[in-house]
Amino acid sequence: MSKIFGFVLVLASFWLISSGMFKPLLLSFGVVSIVIVIALTYRMKKKDAESFPIILPSLRLPGYLLWMVGQIVASNLDVAKRIWAGKSAISPTIFTVKATQKTDVAKVLYANSITMTPGTVTLSVREDVLEVHALSSEAAEDLKKGEMDRRVTALEAA
Repeated sequence: MSKIFGFVLVLASFWLISSGMFKPLLLSFGVVSIVIVIALTYRMKKKDAESFPIILPSLRLPGYLLWMVGQIVASNLDVAKRIWAGKSAISPTIFTVKATQKTDVAKVLYANSITMTPGTVTLSVREDVLEVHALSSEAAEDLKKGEMDRRVTALEAA
């Protein structure tokens, strides 16, 4: 029930921020839209055997997003430094990392988080293994330490 409440809160916030208007007619459209989305989500969950964790309203999400922005900025600076340094600073590598997440949604979040950081791209996701391309062996080693994996797994547990 708390996940539904969190989902309603996220949807309502998104509606209010997107519209920016507080007229009764628009607010009623928002309420109707939210009810329809919740009903469809509930129905899809009942139809599919998969569980779809709604990780957006997690209390850990703001901390993860701040950390992720820091990773993106640091990776941008690293890539720029390597471009200026020339070919000797680039050592492309393809490697695999283990995903410890339990749900497909969290694994996709992990794979997308890797791709969002400049210098790394997730090439494929198979079961619990992600194939990743990194611009440098240092970026590969940093990812292999598992900090990003741990943080995404913590979001899933919330």
